Amino acid sequence: MKKDIHIPEVENVYVAALYEFNDDFNSNEWNIYIINENNEALETLLIVSDGKSAQKKTSTLRKKLERLPAKAIAHLEYLQDDLTSFENAFKVTYFIDNKMYHKDFVFPPHSISQKKVKKIKAIDKKGVLAQ
Repeated sequence: MKKDIHIPEVENVYVAALYEFNDDFNSNEWNIYIINENNEALETLLIVSDGKSAQKKTSTLRKKLERLPAKAIAHLEYLQDDLTSFENAFKVTYFIDNKMYHKDFVFPPHSISQKKVKKIKAIDKKGVLAQ
């Protein structure tokens, strides 16, 4: 039965952590975004995220987006500074043309750091891409 299920490989979809200035709090903060670099919209996105360290685990967050247009980004969540030392995982499932796609995007511990920020061509901003 499992051999009959085929989930295509995810291409041109990324999860990124961007270090951005928050005008309301007058400080910089980490925000997580999903990026769609495909020429097609992503439909019915389901994102499940959590974080864990050797001693602690965050609560599991679930988010649904009806649609993410082609060449667009969407904010997923704010990430507290003390959680950047955790492994943060984002399990992303979506549809294109009624085909289901799934990928687990992971930020290893300490990978979300100002020292690791690089330019992300897809959105012309600086941040860290999940693996």
